[in-house]
Amino acid sequence: MERLKIKAQVRKPGRKEAARLRKELMVPCELYGFTLEENLHFAVKEVDLDKLVFTHKAYIVELDVDGKVYDAILQDISFHPVSDKPVHADFLHVTSDRPVKMKVPVELVGVAEGVKAGGKLMNPTRYLKVKAMIDNLPDAVEVNVEKLNIGQTIKVGELSPENYTILNAHNTVVASVKATRASIAAAAAAEKEAQ
Repeated sequence: MERLKIKAQVRKPGRKEAARLRKELMVPCELYGFTLEENLHFAVKEVDLDKLVFTHKAYIVELDVDGKVYDAILQDISFHPVSDKPVHADFLHVTSDRPVKMKVPVELVGVAEGVKAGGKLMNPTRYLKVKAMIDNLPDAVEVNVEKLNIGQTIKVGELSPENYTILNAHNTVVASVKATRASIAAAAAAEKEAQ
């Protein structure tokens, strides 16, 4: 899994301090985890969160809080309802000796047979929750769709992950190929010709 370095500074907890930081285009954050004696309150520049938030990738974040570095993953982020700017973020401190649960993107690989026949590839589940040691966390769950025909699906239970576990239900649909008007018309024309 890729790593992303973010510089941060310790902050005082409280609403007034959080409001002051937001005016300075900083985002109040919190780092928590079983390895920490207490939660760490800090702030990061709004622009430094962009690469972490506005991407389809999952990252392990190296948080440099006033010179002390923590490995973490983004657990939750809140956005302003009007401006859509981040207003608060929660990070979970991770270590190499404990498994981590994290959402990672689904990456569909290949061109489905059903798409070649005029169907439309659907990706209803864009992220899956996985559990793994941080060194084994995948950048994405790759799903090969080449053999998928019109009307067929690939479910979580059909995937064979290595070194990590997918926590979603086994019947969760990851990819499918739906019939389109064009594919239905082509199938009807082919059937008419065969008669």
